[in-house]
Amino acid sequence: MAAASAPPKMTVPEFVKAKSRGRKLAVLTAYDFLTAGLLDEAGADALLVGDTLGMVVQGRETTLPVTLDEMIYHGEIVARAARRALVIVDLPFMSYQVSPQQALRSAGRVLKETGAACVKLEGGVTQARTIEALAAADLPVMAHVGMRPQSIRRLGKMSSIQRNAEQLLADARAAESAGAFAIVLELIPRALAADITAAVSIPTIGIGAGPDCDGQVLVTPDMLGLTQGFSPRYLKRYADLGAVIREAAGRYVAEVRDGRFPDAAHSHD
Repeated sequence: MAAASAPPKMTVPEFVKAKSRGRKLAVLTAYDFLTAGLLDEAGADALLVGDTLGMVVQGRETTLPVTLDEMIYHGEIVARAARRALVIVDLPFMSYQVSPQQALRSAGRVLKETGAACVKLEGGVTQARTIEALAAADLPVMAHVGMRPQSIRRLGKMSSIQRNAEQLLADARAAESAGAFAIVLELIPRALAADITAAVSIPTIGIGAGPDCDGQVLVTPDMLGLTQGFSPRYLKRYADLGAVIREAAGRYVAEVRDGRFPDAAHSHD
């Protein structure tokens, strides 16, 4: 019997078509080669190299300190591991806000130096000119509206639910009109996210925005139970790897100290 062929690689056009086909999109964040490969094998449609790495990888309080060079470093690692999933890389704080020309340089570096398929930036109406410039240069861009982590200094906290229906709808429509191929909706009430999803023809990817979006994204260390002290309502933990790692490491430490490791079975003659 012939071996089953591998699923085709996800592309930006196929990602967009999922909406009209009624196929929900599953997105997860990735920051390293090993995890990215596992998530790709598990069938994730897209891997987002998020600037959340500032918190879950670097241990910072916000995403603001993350640099473009750091995003490129992690993006290249993830893109090298992904065989099928679409790889999206965040443009970090102040790598695109100055001007569309700055965004073009930043996004061009990302795609050229990482092998990723596309970039993501935060904003709708205020970033429409930038999204338009990127799309015109054939640099695929995903927008991000609702709670925007790079606006934390203005918003005050990461858990701020965004309820301004008029502004959020305007942001989504502006992003679509400017040429974004998809939009992340973060921390938006379910009914409002459903209205936005129905109002645009491009996929919406929700995080804390209810089940009516065209897809969902979670931060992988949160989903796997590796992060502590973070339990927003939208987060579902699919494993408790933090406990598994602590238990395994604890047994290793005890065996080394007791002289039980390495034993004969784990030594060379």
